[in-house]
Amino acid sequence: MVKIDREKCIGCGICISVCDEVFELDDDMKSRVKKGADTNKECVKEAADSCPENVISV
Repeated sequence: MVKIDREKCIGCGICISVCDEVFELDDDMKSRVKKGADTNKECVKEAADSCPENVISV
């Protein structure tokens, strides 16, 4: 399961640039997991490792 700490998310979009098939920005310009996304993709871990605020947990 992939979780995003939305309170700490700064909406930089790095997770989206690394793994756009899983992550997107919502109306608040915060990252979220796309509905129905396959979160078992290798890029999810890379996105979590790339997040400057460490808000993505896998």
